[in-house]
Amino acid sequence: MQKDPSKKYRAHPPVVLPDRQWPNRVLTAAPRWCSVDLRDGNQALAVPMNVSQKLELFQTLVKIGFKEIEVGFPSASNTEFTFNRRLIEEKRAPDDVWLQVLVQAREDLIERTVESLIGAKRVIIHMYNSTSPAQRRVVFGKTKDEIKAIAVNGARMIKERLHRLKGTEIMLQYSPESFSATEVEYAKEISEAVMEVWQPTPEHKMILNLPDTVEVAMPNVYADQIEWMCRNIKNRDSLIISLHTHNDRYTGVAATELGLLAGADRVEGTLFGNGERTGNLDVVTVAMNLYMHGIDPKLDFSNLGSVIDVYERCTGMTVPARQPYAGELVFTAFSGSHQDAIKKGLAEWEGGTRSHWDVPYLTIDPADIGREYREVIRVNSQSGKGGVAYLLESEFGIELPKDMQREFGPIANDAVDKLGREVSGAELKAMFWKEYVERDTPWKLGTFRATSDNGKVSCQATLLRNGEAKTIAGNGNGPLAALVHGLGTTGTNFEITGYSEHALSAGETAAAIAYIQIKTADGKTRWGAGVDTNIELASVKAVLGALNRLV
Repeated sequence: MQKDPSKKYRAHPPVVLPDRQWPNRVLTAAPRWCSVDLRDGNQALAVPMNVSQKLELFQTLVKIGFKEIEVGFPSASNTEFTFNRRLIEEKRAPDDVWLQVLVQAREDLIERTVESLIGAKRVIIHMYNSTSPAQRRVVFGKTKDEIKAIAVNGARMIKERLHRLKGTEIMLQYSPESFSATEVEYAKEISEAVMEVWQPTPEHKMILNLPDTVEVAMPNVYADQIEWMCRNIKNRDSLIISLHTHNDRYTGVAATELGLLAGADRVEGTLFGNGERTGNLDVVTVAMNLYMHGIDPKLDFSNLGSVIDVYERCTGMTVPARQPYAGELVFTAFSGSHQDAIKKGLAEWEGGTRSHWDVPYLTIDPADIGREYREVIRVNSQSGKGGVAYLLESEFGIELPKDMQREFGPIANDAVDKLGREVSGAELKAMFWKEYVERDTPWKLGTFRATSDNGKVSCQATLLRNGEAKTIAGNGNGPLAALVHGLGTTGTNFEITGYSEHALSAGETAAAIAYIQIKTADGKTRWGAGVDTNIELASVKAVLGALNRLV
């Protein structure tokens, strides 16, 4: 890297807009959406999709709710052209969905593009040419006027061929490609020149797409560019101002949201941001950002997992684990303090005491996009007692008392730390069973029988102590009190200081689990757990389990 980068690089000049309005605005409605997965996203793939894959992804985009889908660059290859024809001839596009196609301002490409659209219900013909100083100088070697002439001639060639699409509803779209690196005055000039050819009206608008083709400035500068265009271009009421942001500075989402505040009406992007270099705008993120603010995004991601499956299968791409909303780990907490806060927040929400979602660390309810609560908290060595308890309860119905959570949490963390990885709910349950339920030395239950007479309970039990059978008898105000008394006659003295129990499953043969805390004469405390179809026997086993943990 350069020690003085200013000798090699310079900042993009800001737009002079001292009375900018966008910082004071608030988004209140969703924009028009256009998916460019099948074109811009597809051209970024190492192995582009075949026709079958594009058809499957197209059907998914329709199901999500996209009403405008850029289906390809039909003049680029036979695959692209064939895909267009299949969509139209097999009537795969619903009547309310616009098929958008991209074309450069060249006559042979325009001719092929129009040919690909014959018989379609609704189409958007999207013409573009590059306009930035670098493109004018390096790629074309042309002046501003010569570049403008390319755009005007292209617009005229499209208009002259529209009569061939009889019976088709047509919308026209123009993009001054590399708009974000183009002088705003020149972008306005060339856009108005195209408008002069196409003659849009408030009743029959054209789309003016102003792409952040390569992010060259902070997102507030792009917002200034959009607001400047919206305020200065002629016949604004005859235009649909569209955004198409890329992610070179990793601010594509921010640029889009600020661009909408600046007056844009429409957004182009891809699922999960697939695109060249650092990718396109992630439409899922912007839509869900609106959703979390209580705005209907007009796109349905209620089964986001199935969308991910189709996307990964068709494109060969993978959704990163930390991708906003969609990533596997997005609604997951490993930190103990995070887990505790989430657990308490979810309990408050499920208790019905709040009318609006406000759960710590979770911006939306994972269930709204098809995720399950059990995915939220996952256990590794960073987890605390709250996460451990949540996983046991959510997956197995094991409801640990608070004090027992404090005891088992560090035990589980130590075991997980030794494994050096995340553990599943089943593994966590096995740890709990081994520690509390399955301990049978030195004490193990043989038989237990309790009888009651006028409120006084007597018990007789056969116990194994280090494999040696012992028969004990005791009295008390209940079976457990009688057991404690009987064990005291063997020199094992303690008191019960905590008790909890609940059913583990439903039905007549349902198992119950009991949790019991004991305290010895020297102040030591231990928890034990017992499981049995008989709650009395489960409690006895829990007492013995606690005694066994004193060893």
